[in-house]
Amino acid sequence: MTIITNREEALVKVKQDGQSLKYVDEKLKVDREVVLEAVKNDGSALEYADDSLKADREVVLEALKQGDGYDTPLEYADDSLKDDREVVIEAVKNDGSALEYADDSLKDDREVVIEAVKNDGSALEYADDSLKDDREVVIEAVKNDGYALNHASDTVKVDREVVLEAMHFNTLKLL
Repeated sequence: MTIITNREEALVKVKQDGQSLKYVDEKLKVDREVVLEAVKNDGSALEYADDSLKADREVVLEALKQGDGYDTPLEYADDSLKDDREVVIEAVKNDGSALEYADDSLKDDREVVIEAVKNDGSALEYADDSLKDDREVVIEAVKNDGYALNHASDTVKVDREVVLEAMHFNTLKLL
């Protein structure tokens, strides 16, 4: 595909398909309006934005609202936003596996991890070990995905209620 150098053409293309940002001239990837339109259409288009906009909180929050479930825009955000609690909570509410890209300081934040596992039980894999031993956190994870029990601590893996909850989830999946 040809590189898009015209701003108006770029705006039209990214409104139709956010991934078109990939084919926009580098000078336009720093244009906040062009990038905002792209991430409003497809949050993972953040990958192609200029680094300065990957650090723009508003742009990243908009991208997180539009996550597609395959890529989490948090992966492409500047590291300075990966330890921003509000940004990470927004990310994991939309895609629990976004916890993988959060700063380690938030992987042991109980509220953040609970939001993540409510959305995607397998996100327990990315939680701090201390929370893999937290019965309530693990129950929330297995309610969403019984296989999340694989990521729990050995202590919690033998807890009767937790195991029953995981089995309940897996039984429902079979029906």
